[in-house]
Amino acid sequence: MTDLSLTVNGEELRLSGVDPSSTLLQVLRDRGLTGAKEGCAEGECGACAVVVVRPDGNGGSRFEPVNSCLVLAGAMAGQEVWTVEGMRAGAGLHPVQHALVEHGASQCGYCTPGFVASMFGEYYRRNRDGFELDAIAGNLCRCTGYRPIRDAVRTLGAPEPGDPHAERLGRPAPAMHSVRLEQRGRRFFRPSGLGELFQILEEHPHARLIAGGTDVVVEMNQRHVRFDVLVSLEAIDDLRGIDWTDDCLDIGAGEPLSSIEDQLQGRLPILAELLPLFSSRLIRNRATLGGNVANASPIGDGPPVLLALDADLSLASARGPRTVPLDGFFTGYRRTLLEPGEVITRIRIPRPFPAIGRFYKVSKRELDDISTVAAAFTLRLDTSAQVTSARLAYGGVAPTPVRAAEAERALVGRRFDEDAVAAARSVLADAFSPIDDHRGSAAYRRAMVVRLFEKLHADVTAGAQT
Repeated sequence: MTDLSLTVNGEELRLSGVDPSSTLLQVLRDRGLTGAKEGCAEGECGACAVVVVRPDGNGGSRFEPVNSCLVLAGAMAGQEVWTVEGMRAGAGLHPVQHALVEHGASQCGYCTPGFVASMFGEYYRRNRDGFELDAIAGNLCRCTGYRPIRDAVRTLGAPEPGDPHAERLGRPAPAMHSVRLEQRGRRFFRPSGLGELFQILEEHPHARLIAGGTDVVVEMNQRHVRFDVLVSLEAIDDLRGIDWTDDCLDIGAGEPLSSIEDQLQGRLPILAELLPLFSSRLIRNRATLGGNVANASPIGDGPPVLLALDADLSLASARGPRTVPLDGFFTGYRRTLLEPGEVITRIRIPRPFPAIGRFYKVSKRELDDISTVAAAFTLRLDTSAQVTSARLAYGGVAPTPVRAAEAERALVGRRFDEDAVAAARSVLADAFSPIDDHRGSAAYRRAMVVRLFEKLHADVTAGAQT
């Protein structure tokens, strides 16, 4: 077991006596590091953002901004964190902080430390060509407005020679080891291998598993739910990594979404369409595909895409491994085929990929928002351009992510033309019975089921003409 401490701004911070349910934000503020704030407690405002040092895959490190309100303190044991208090450059402000001051980009200041953390991570991103505004998409400002913040962002160049933070990136990030934290009758574990995980789950069969924590910790923050035993999966190497084989793309269930995005580099276009719309980069730095699937939310953005790609799941437990198709994995509202003590280890997407694939998301905001309806469509065509296989998958229209199987069958054997669209449209209109809620009415959702499919045809047709 690693020492129960972490490094914050270059100094040791002990975790002894910390409640396993405590977030990193709570621990930082309890120690007087109050720059990071709690705004929403669900990862939407970014006021709590801090930076964690992570491996860059080449023996060095990178700065990874995260929502500290969604990271359990125990998950950071042995790790290195930087907060707004530690980012200054010697006696002066850090270039990011200086830019915000010079452009009048802070008013009440509540959100500013979070912006600094996100901008800090982007400032030191290797090989960046300019500054991506997506880096601050998870940070909200309610009084200054975004123009001066945007202006500050656009003035930032490369780090100067001798910058101590840039030099830090030349050294390895801390490794992750096993952790056990116990306090007030509650326990937190961070096993470093599947064998250790299965032993913990045998002793604690009702333990709550955490991948990135971007859903579970929201439940703890918003509903004040407490779990007797929490088990973090992020130190298990068998759940990480991406492999390309002749017959599939193999993605570790615990690989963070931002890492998937970086490694795939657009090689699977439908995933490249999904990932930038999956909440914010702050969330994607923690959230995982495996967690998104296991969570079984009917409005999760990942499952429709994976359903459209005919993905299989590799599961494992102390009883051994097994493979199940994602189609059929969801058995009801937030229920799955997972048995007690079983985890998703890999997500396998068969190759070759479909010729046509699109992901569409309907939400109130373009970025950093929850779907009202999400849709993922794939089509496989033969040499005469007839559909040999169709997958029309939706989120937000049923108790589970779901495929429109009858409409899929209506497309097979046809060219993807107006007649084929009309045949599928007649089925899609009554394919699902969505509910009314604050994000959209049932009638609106039913309309979107059809309209998004029509958008697929319009986009494919436009693409064929260019």
